[in-house]
Amino acid sequence: MPIPEDVTGDEIDKDVRQELQSLPKTLAEDVAKNLVMVARLIDEDPEGAYGYSKVALRLASRVAAVREAGGFAAYANQKYSEALAEFRAARRMTGSAELWPVMADCERGLGRPEKALDMAGAPDVQKLDKAGQVEMRLVAAGARRDMGQLDAAIVTLQSPELASNSVQPWTARLRYAYADALLAGGRDREAREWFAKAVEADRDGSTDASDRLAELDGVEFVDALDEGEDAPENDAPENDAPEKDAPEKPAQEDGDED
Repeated sequence: MPIPEDVTGDEIDKDVRQELQSLPKTLAEDVAKNLVMVARLIDEDPEGAYGYSKVALRLASRVAAVREAGGFAAYANQKYSEALAEFRAARRMTGSAELWPVMADCERGLGRPEKALDMAGAPDVQKLDKAGQVEMRLVAAGARRDMGQLDAAIVTLQSPELASNSVQPWTARLRYAYADALLAGGRDREAREWFAKAVEADRDGSTDASDRLAELDGVEFVDALDEGEDAPENDAPENDAPEKDAPEKPAQEDGDED
């Protein structure tokens, strides 16, 4: 697959670069460039990212970072069985528990929420850092909802991290998940409160909490640009018939083992 001229391969994380040192120099450079493309495209063009990950896997399937990248690319394309296989391979190579939450979420994607819950109670969870443990909690709550256990999902999300006023990288997503579960349970007032708290913590726009909050408040959004194009001209002659007001547009809705 084509590699843009601005991609050198030096953009990759130093730990990944160190892993690639086991490869011949030219091969390592090619693999690095493909990994850069995976990272660059995975959010905006997951199919493209998946294509580059397959190239990297053909070139260096014995490198843990390559297997991990392949797993995330497959995961982004909802290829959960393939993603789980790649994550398992990477975990065997590294011995790290870091991928445990996303592996559990793959089990959810495969329609096995019970397996995800089993993983949430496994000793591997204690090996995770705080971010990983919060991620595992989110996966476990999602599994509870998959099984129709909404009240249990709400309880699962109630944690010191949720109650904390400190804003961490996971705070917005945790508050959002809690608000969404409350809303599904018909607890609209509490849901609105937590969507508002999610907005406060969502500094990089990782959730659509602001849209959900506006929807609960009954706020309708109008495309000002389109309305402006249809608005009457200010310099219209006085003897011309007045133009009708532009119709208001309807509200815009938005709707992660061995």
